[in-house]
Amino acid sequence: MTIHEMKVDSSPAPEIPEPDVYEHPLPEDRLDADAVKVLRRLTRNDHVAFLVGGGVRDLLLGRRPKDYDVATSARPQEVRALFRNCRVIGRRFRLAHILFSGGKVIETATFRRDPSEDDAADPLIRRDNVFGEPHEDAVRRDFTINGLFYDLNRGEVIDYVGGVSDLEHGILRMIGDPNRRLQEDPVRILRAIKFSARLDFGIDPSLYDAIVRHRADLRRAAPPRVLEEILRFLRSRVAHRSFYLMWDTGVLAQVLPEVAAFVEDESPAADLLWGRLMAADRMAAAGENFSDAVLLAALLYDPILEWIEDSPDPSKRFEAFFEDVTERLSVPRRMKDQVRSIVVAQRRLDSGKLGSLPRRDFFGEAAQLFALRATAEGRALPKWYTEQEPRPKGNKPRRRRSPRR
Repeated sequence: MTIHEMKVDSSPAPEIPEPDVYEHPLPEDRLDADAVKVLRRLTRNDHVAFLVGGGVRDLLLGRRPKDYDVATSARPQEVRALFRNCRVIGRRFRLAHILFSGGKVIETATFRRDPSEDDAADPLIRRDNVFGEPHEDAVRRDFTINGLFYDLNRGEVIDYVGGVSDLEHGILRMIGDPNRRLQEDPVRILRAIKFSARLDFGIDPSLYDAIVRHRADLRRAAPPRVLEEILRFLRSRVAHRSFYLMWDTGVLAQVLPEVAAFVEDESPAADLLWGRLMAADRMAAAGENFSDAVLLAALLYDPILEWIEDSPDPSKRFEAFFEDVTERLSVPRRMKDQVRSIVVAQRRLDSGKLGSLPRRDFFGEAAQLFALRATAEGRALPKWYTEQEPRPKGNKPRRRRSPRR
């Protein structure tokens, strides 16, 4: 074939959508100084760089962001060349972690796009390694409120997805077709519940309907990811609202049918479950630190009790109960053993005959579950609880999870 015989695509190049741009300069004392350093250095070296995602969302809502993420036109290796304190990680999802004192990480990712049909047909192309433009990066994100960019140099919010309007109206809306996006990644169902509960936002009706329609797809999600979202609900200080939304959408029955059975029966045990979650939210807001094991024990207490009560071998019955839970959630053995010790100790704490229990390493956590139960039941806390040594300080600090290498 000669050059003159080659087919030439004469169709016009796709138009780049015009974003809505809002002048909204944020005082730099509200921004993280290290994130500002990253943005400044990238732009000084002729790269486009924006704050992106949850950090922008929280700043616009007047909240303090937990993390600051940067999206940029610079490729990962270009970022590394600019920062000595940078490491490029991941294989499926290549991005730069810029490290600062105190374990702080400013995650810096190159703008990405969804692959074309030709890209998707090539098994050697990894979906998350297809670099793109800012507008393509924005529409890849899950919810409109997470798809906003902040241009530090111009003091502008750049909105390709209608996220500013949804922030103003308190609506959680998915970017693109909710049915397709939830089928792509069912864990987005739990993320939707998380953001709705945490921000007290209403769920867009089309997203709500898609959650109900595709909730069973959570059974094919990676169990460790599902467990991590459940633990985030419990740690969030809005656990009651989160699990109520799980129940309301039917998601709870897919993920934790043992708990859903108690809620559906509208039994006194259901009221106690909601009471424990509300107590955990209030106590955490007041400064109490709970380990994941305590929070999981508070959630599963009634189903566990039903299984082990009156059993001649409670430990064996507990293991039988947790077989199905572990299959769905991949609960680590150490956490499972902690939950067992905490729950089994409740009988002695209820009796007030503590014996050697205060010398056990799990006593503080068992006492915390006792306090959650007593609060839910309207009981006064006994003298031994108020006079005990300071309680545990929750989990060890959690490092930000890195993408799989």
